[in-house]
Amino acid sequence: MPVLLRLLFRNLLRHKLRTGLTLCGICVAILSFGLLRTVISAWYAGVEASSANRLITRNCISLIFPLPLSYLERIRGVEGVKNVSYGNWFGGIYIEEKNFFANFAVEPRTYLELYSEYLLPEDQKQVFLRDRRACIVGRKLAKRFDWKVGDLITLRGTIFPGNWEFVLRGIYSGRDSRVDESQFFFHWDYLNESLKKRNSVMADQVGIYILSVTNPELAAETAAKVDRVFKNSYAETLTETEKAFQLGFVALTEAILLVIQLVSFVVIVIIMAVAANSMSMSVRERLGEYAVFKTLGFGGTYLATMILGESLLIAVLGGAGGVLLTFPAANAFLNYLGDYFPVFLVTKQTVFFQGLAALAVGMASAVLPTWRAARVPIIQALGRVG
Repeated sequence: MPVLLRLLFRNLLRHKLRTGLTLCGICVAILSFGLLRTVISAWYAGVEASSANRLITRNCISLIFPLPLSYLERIRGVEGVKNVSYGNWFGGIYIEEKNFFANFAVEPRTYLELYSEYLLPEDQKQVFLRDRRACIVGRKLAKRFDWKVGDLITLRGTIFPGNWEFVLRGIYSGRDSRVDESQFFFHWDYLNESLKKRNSVMADQVGIYILSVTNPELAAETAAKVDRVFKNSYAETLTETEKAFQLGFVALTEAILLVIQLVSFVVIVIIMAVAANSMSMSVRERLGEYAVFKTLGFGGTYLATMILGESLLIAVLGGAGGVLLTFPAANAFLNYLGDYFPVFLVTKQTVFFQGLAALAVGMASAVLPTWRAARVPIIQALGRVG
């Protein structure tokens, strides 16, 4: 085996330019494949971070239609419901439209209890709970705008018109890398009081209720019980798991995800063709050598091992380079486009698929050259020039 390995490495170095370009091509292809798969993973980040203990209750017609605040106590009384919070998507803009980030009006105490993955220092939490004009933001969002605790932040409302002033009282961090640290939360009561002063029809209305359940295994039954309470009311509800709720948003961009997946596979198919062409050229140049091997008694299996080994060696080296470059490339991607992908991590699954793709390239590109080398007659191979 060591003799065969030395032979494989020497064959790689016969045409350094060709081998180098093939390695670079495979490296770039695996890198591109990994980044595209990471984009898909980032799209599903909210789904993956969902908790089995939480349900979301919304208006059954559409998310844009609110629910009355009076539903709160009735939901609390449903068997299987442990805790309830509520909130509204605020849709505020900071300075200009390009500064997009998620901002919500929530019932602060119960919301923080339900979302224990948001880690907020206790002193900041207490100040936030006491101050009705207070807000808290994620660590990444604070870093993005260089916000500090105590800063005055003004958002321009789109759903709720006007300029809304908040005092930053806390900066939370995620319990793990899957937690979105680019969100903005403030008191629902602050929003509601302002709406009451304006005699707005949106007063005492909430966008969603968030429920925690006593038994995650009975989540579906608990959701059905909640919806039965409000059946035939003027605002019927739809209660679903947090994961299903998040998947509903992902489904809106399903066509985009499908295109990204197709592009990722097309990249691999293209590099397969390039690598196969490179191996075909190498085998064609060495047909005379393979004929000599045959005359010395080496069978087709040995020749196939040589060709497949060389192809796999190129693919593994190029694939390893692509995998290693994926991590700094993902960090660079996050620095420039992290506003659109709050969670952008190269997962173990992505690395696994990159490895499979590299092996597939190596094996597929060796099929035709191996078949040709095994079938060509010795006389014809020895008589071939160039």
